[in-house]
Amino acid sequence: MSQPPSRHSAARRNAEALLSKAQKREQNFKLEQERESEAVALKTARLRELRLAKEAEEEKLKAAAPPPAPRAPKPRRSKQT
Repeated sequence: MSQPPSRHSAARRNAEALLSKAQKREQNFKLEQERESEAVALKTARLRELRLAKEAEEEKLKAAAPPPAPRAPKPRRSKQT
């Protein structure tokens, strides 16, 4: 004769089901965070490369351009008291 399922075993199964759902949610959350972190790292690396290329181009243009002509100093005005 088999015994009917006890309330303890039903409660245990219910608790284990809830725990497995929580663990799955946590695992999915961590995976999503990792993906977002990788995306941010790739974006940062791409933007850094673009910035460095722009700075190198600006430096090249600055070196090729003639130096600006010196400006004449402004005459000083005397103080009027």
